Amino acid sequence: MLFPKKVKHRKWQTGRKSPERLARPDTRGTTVAFGSYGMKAMTAHRVTSNQIEAARKVLTRVTGKGGKLWIRIFPDRPVTKKPAEVGMGSGKGDPTHFVFEVRPGRVLFELDGVPEVAARDAMRRAGAKLPVKTTVITR
Repeated sequence: MLFPKKVKHRKWQTGRKSPERLARPDTRGTTVAFGSYGMKAMTAHRVTSNQIEAARKVLTRVTGKGGKLWIRIFPDRPVTKKPAEVGMGSGKGDPTHFVFEVRPGRVLFELDGVPEVAARDAMRRAGAKLPVKTTVITR
């Protein structure tokens, strides 16, 4: 599971859920930079570290010893939650997990050193583990 070693601020403010801002395409990390094949997000969503790990397991199974995998996102945003059956007030809850806010156009994973058919199939199966719609792109 991915999470930061050390953070400056333990809790972040929630932020706005404006659909216009979330639907705006990402400007950074939108091209295949390291490998030959990439998985690109088509919709916006918060991807948790558990979901990234599940997709990584699918992709490492196909890479084997010959291929290489790059994870282009890192969950650094803390999400807080108050315990069950606790009333309103008395402060903000404790951090429970970390997420990465994906916007359309962001490249999530990259693969190299595997045949194109195997890479496309693995990317499709890994995309099913994530809450965003994805597509496979090539360099």
